[in-house]
Amino acid sequence: MKQAVHIFKKEFSGYFISPIAYIVIAIFLVVTGWFFFTTFFLYNQASLRNFFGLLPLIFSFVIPAVTMRLFSEELNVGSYELLLTMPVTFTDVIIGKFMACIAFIIAMLLPTVAYPILISTMGTLDWGPVVGGYLGAILMGGAFAAVGLFASSLTRNQIIAFIVATAICFSLTLIDKMLFFLPKSLLGVMAYLGTGYHFQNISKGVIDSRDIIYFFSVAFIGLYGANLSMQKKY
Repeated sequence: MKQAVHIFKKEFSGYFISPIAYIVIAIFLVVTGWFFFTTFFLYNQASLRNFFGLLPLIFSFVIPAVTMRLFSEELNVGSYELLLTMPVTFTDVIIGKFMACIAFIIAMLLPTVAYPILISTMGTLDWGPVVGGYLGAILMGGAFAAVGLFASSLTRNQIIAFIVATAICFSLTLIDKMLFFLPKSLLGVMAYLGTGYHFQNISKGVIDSRDIIYFFSVAFIGLYGANLSMQKKY
């Protein structure tokens, strides 16, 4: 884990050296702020339900943009071979990069804490769903980050990595919205596979072990897939 921590520090600081991090955070805050305030004044309710309702869809595009370069860039310029000459394992590299993604997602969400603080000054806010919503956002962000790492490990092209990760995350987000196309025998299984279904439960303030296991399972599959992909390359 010591080597993973070094990689985490390098990757996390690397986000803020380039303008990509600031652009992604700015776009995220503008989009979420716009939809939040327009719906807030429209319904005039002391709730963040609409804000959290948008997160799965927004994360489907934002998280792949954060992860697309993590392996693709190094594979393209050949710096990954240099990294492997150091006393690190594939697992160290993947865990370090994954932790950097989680830290970046938390940093991206921090400014939005101003939303519930602002709402609490205007009315009575139930903080249970707010805390649950942010916990669910971190879990969902981690699952999507693992998917993004897997997509980035497949190709040297960052754009292709972004498209693949977006397609997977977008499918996971929408799968439980398309249940009316499926036979009744598959409804329960397909609903469970949907990210939105599990995120909505947590964002209501209901912490269910099944929802937590789902996000951890998606993250594990993504990271394991990235590990297998990189081992085949080297």
